[in-house]
Amino acid sequence: MGSQTRPFNDKTAGAIDRKRERERQNMLQALYRNAPELATKLVQRLLDKHIIETTSAEAIREAFTNLFHKMPEMEEFDIQYKTAPLRGLVNDPNFISLYLTQYIAEDLLEHSKIQDVFGDDLEIYQAVDSILGAIRPPS
Repeated sequence: MGSQTRPFNDKTAGAIDRKRERERQNMLQALYRNAPELATKLVQRLLDKHIIETTSAEAIREAFTNLFHKMPEMEEFDIQYKTAPLRGLVNDPNFISLYLTQYIAEDLLEHSKIQDVFGDDLEIYQAVDSILGAIRPPS
């Protein structure tokens, strides 16, 4: 019996899926490697844009650093579940920026050092993506 061939569309779709998965893994690795630096920049941007009000920027930076170290180990389902409410927020979103937008709006708001979170989802996403867009490969 000869080898079974897949239709052209299946090969193309598979190649696209593999490329996206590689890009995703590379972004998560870059997030992990640069966690302290990215966390510092992100907290500063959120403060500058008046997105968060905190009693301790250091505690928030530490919270983001810890999250950035955990994200590469998260299940795909957990990331997709967290970002589901925001998928239509922008065209071609950065999945890490979406995750962090939802994290800020839901979880960070409960942090003891956060006094308040301001802005809508799009404003938060834009502030987050202005920092984390740097780890996204060029389109």
